[in-house]
Amino acid sequence: MKILKNYNLDKISIATLGSHSALNILRGAKDEGFRTVCICRKNERLIYDSFGVADVIIEIEDFPDLLRDNIQHKLIEMNAILIPHGSFNAYLDNLDKIKVPLFGNKELMLWEVDREKQSSWLKMAGLRVPKTYRNPEEVDKIAIVKCYGAKGGRGYFLITGKDDFYRKIEIMKKLGFIEFGEKYQLQEYIVGTNIYFSFFNSLIFNRVELIAIDRRYESNVDGIGRIPADVQLKTDLIPTYTVTGNIPLVLREKFLEKAIRAAVRVVEVSKKIASPGLIGPFCLECSFDENGEMYVFEISARIVAGTNVGIPVSPYSYILFGENMYMGRRIAREIKMGIETGKLEELLC
Repeated sequence: MKILKNYNLDKISIATLGSHSALNILRGAKDEGFRTVCICRKNERLIYDSFGVADVIIEIEDFPDLLRDNIQHKLIEMNAILIPHGSFNAYLDNLDKIKVPLFGNKELMLWEVDREKQSSWLKMAGLRVPKTYRNPEEVDKIAIVKCYGAKGGRGYFLITGKDDFYRKIEIMKKLGFIEFGEKYQLQEYIVGTNIYFSFFNSLIFNRVELIAIDRRYESNVDGIGRIPADVQLKTDLIPTYTVTGNIPLVLREKFLEKAIRAAVRVVEVSKKIASPGLIGPFCLECSFDENGEMYVFEISARIVAGTNVGIPVSPYSYILFGENMYMGRRIAREIKMGIETGKLEELLC
């Protein structure tokens, strides 16, 4: 906040790491009139040069270089506000090292990557969540094994019991999906439709907004259906869930009440566990079973890549705003209104 007080609020820049949902964030910032800054690795620079969404590109060797004093000093000189996304959790070892004002709540991003804390948060909100198992010996039905952190589904796999777990985890280690000693969670697998709700908690409007809905396209589990069953049975292929893309989705209207009510509860609990609570984008990752019951199996406390399907607009953001609106632009709009109303400090950490 000391750094923010020295900013020229008429010349704010919006900055982010060149990864994940950076195109979304930077395009949204430009649409709201901000200068944009992309901090990216040399190999990925081609992306941001090609799309022309970055007014300034700061080239780095690797993502942790964002934490270097000279890089942060450059950003501070440009009156930059950082927008976090999944790569901040995946590649930066300590978010507290970030001195540049950051949009959102760092503490809740740490809750997100801790599977036990995440489950506790959802349960405190009174949501229906899948059962978790303390060890493989407890598994009595289909379960999914998930590593900690924001890995985009990489290395997730299904098991039917303890023997299946011990066999498959050794294979996954040999294939390099799981490292020795890496933490994981054993969670009941809900057979149903996986649906991802992207919400925005607005401190300016004091409301929770549904911005977009998507489903994920995952490899190799979504590709295995192209292999005939007799061939599948003759292989040792273990389906896993690395996300390769996202597909927009419009939900039956009757189910929206459950999702919106869950989002409001999650926001209320967030204020108690990490004041001031959720700021801006978050995602509830859900599954609806054959009875229409909604299970929330994960939460992301920042923008998710699934919001990219909502550019320039989703049905839900259009109904709400009556104009082209998507998550990157929604973030920039909140910052813009924060500056205009004198509430910018409340949106940053």
